[in-house]
Amino acid sequence: MNNFLFFDTETTGNTEGDFLCQLAYKLNGKEFSELYKPPVTIPPEASAVHHITNKMVADKKPFRESNDYGDIKKLFENGDAIPIAHNAKFDVAMLKKEGITIPRFLCTLRLARHLDKENIIPKYNLQFLRYYLNIEIEAEAHDALGDVKVLEALFERLKTKMMEECGGDEKKALTKMFVVSARPSLIHLITFGKHTGKTVAETVKVDRSYLEWLLEQKLESETDEEDWIYTLKYYLG
Repeated sequence: MNNFLFFDTETTGNTEGDFLCQLAYKLNGKEFSELYKPPVTIPPEASAVHHITNKMVADKKPFRESNDYGDIKKLFENGDAIPIAHNAKFDVAMLKKEGITIPRFLCTLRLARHLDKENIIPKYNLQFLRYYLNIEIEAEAHDALGDVKVLEALFERLKTKMMEECGGDEKKALTKMFVVSARPSLIHLITFGKHTGKTVAETVKVDRSYLEWLLEQKLESETDEEDWIYTLKYYLG
């Protein structure tokens, strides 16, 4: 039996200078959620998303100094459980800043993109997929534990679909999920800017210069844009 460790972080932002202020996970039915005081202040833009304020974490310990840290580090690093997150690379990077290195993980964002063979899903963020796929579950959006509950339900959908792709072989499906999660994924649809709604393949034929400009922006971005950089380089040749 696989021990799936579903987890999510809420943070002060999504750049190199940001840190986690909440961590939640679920393992074998056990749920955990806690707030921590980050080394930087939580900006209003971040609070507007997850509703965690500086006042709420003022009396909390920094994550590394918390009583939870040792057990959490062991849980994520010992390899007995399989960490799973949505856009996992982001959450893995946040934990790495705290001294926790995750050796392997599964990413439901990349899995959802891979399994959408006909490219019909317009967006792949967690809460959009929750409602697009009619995942009925009681969970508060943008709260770490709420996201974990949605994540677990989404993963079960994706795992079932991957097993169908692998002829019902669960071991083969899990191996393929690790492969898909470990590499950048192709983004098919543009959801912003003047080419909103067009595919990247269509856009490169009619406005190559726009994609060249976009690649420059993504390369200079402070946020992790690995999937977009991979996609743009692929279509630009």
